Amino acid sequence: MEIKISDSIKYIGCNDKTIDLFESQYPVPNGVSYNSYVILDEKVAVMDTADPRVTDEWLNNLDVELAGRDVDYLVVSHMEPDHAGSIKVFLEKYPNTTVVGNAKTFPMMAQFMDESLFENRKQVVAEGDKLSLGEHELTFVMAPMVHWPEVMVEYESKEKILFSADGFGKFGALDVDEPWIDEARRYYLNIVGKYGASVQGLLKKAANLDIQTICPLHGPILTENLGYYINLYDTWSSYKPEEEGVLVVSASIHGNTKKAALKLNEKLQQAGVKTQFIDITRDSMSEAVALAFYYDKMVCLAATYDGGLFPPMQDFLHHLTAKAYQNRKVAFVENGTWAPQAAKCMKAILEPMKNLEFIDPVVTIKSTLNPSTESALDTLVAALS
Repeated sequence: MEIKISDSIKYIGCNDKTIDLFESQYPVPNGVSYNSYVILDEKVAVMDTADPRVTDEWLNNLDVELAGRDVDYLVVSHMEPDHAGSIKVFLEKYPNTTVVGNAKTFPMMAQFMDESLFENRKQVVAEGDKLSLGEHELTFVMAPMVHWPEVMVEYESKEKILFSADGFGKFGALDVDEPWIDEARRYYLNIVGKYGASVQGLLKKAANLDIQTICPLHGPILTENLGYYINLYDTWSSYKPEEEGVLVVSASIHGNTKKAALKLNEKLQQAGVKTQFIDITRDSMSEAVALAFYYDKMVCLAATYDGGLFPPMQDFLHHLTAKAYQNRKVAFVENGTWAPQAAKCMKAILEPMKNLEFIDPVVTIKSTLNPSTESALDTLVAALS
């Protein structure tokens, strides 16, 4: 599949549809792309490598575009193995290449390979440094903790391209026809979501650049309506909800808590509230996390288990705290046959998070719904409407 960037800047990345879990935890039913680029000018610069899963294919793509030329520079934006995993093989094949990274890049690189491979041919860059390739010039912009400490992005001034590392990436191979936003949201909130302040800092730097194309390390090259993507990143990284509505999250053992969750979902919709239901015992954890950030309200319905909280809900809430969940309204519904404890446990997990408002009433179900607890659900619906 040919992806056109420009006459001088070529796409040499690879699709991977054999992978089932990205980072061994996020389902990727439509695969993922490992993006890499080569700039052909008086000097040749390769912009990042690719995952070891596709090293041979990536090297072949590079060979085709080089057409016999050597590589002058390898620019390393990010040392995570899905982008840096082919550096060692590349350096062995291209011994004349200078490796470009920042002060935090090379100590990490030495943890992945023998330092002798790059120690005598490295170029350390810092904020605002430039690298001339001829007509093309790269400016280096540090982006620490987006989402590793060594991350940097590069701005090419002739063609006004931002090589954005993991920023503006998404799950899904490039030959899959699907909307950008859903898989980009799931990607951002699960992988970069904890580091909103760092992303805000990078957005402020990017605002001073005339950007016409964004080339991320995963997902499609972005060339039109860039304000749409940048505004979404501003929303996500400032932890603002995208939609007024309620995410109804169910964690049920034998089905009775789920029945209550579905009844609550129905009552909210009848009250004119936009909702989405998710069963955290069966549905994708990464999708649940993304949806929790999408809506401005959430109701967690969970069973008590061994005197505490049913583990699927506990796991979900810990995922939210790991990604800095904040600026939302949250309500709880608990179930228990003899000693309901779930609500207390859920609140204890979320209480340390910033700017959360806990909505009353807390509804307690004893085993199954009855007229009294249905009435309590109605009171909760009123509080959420």
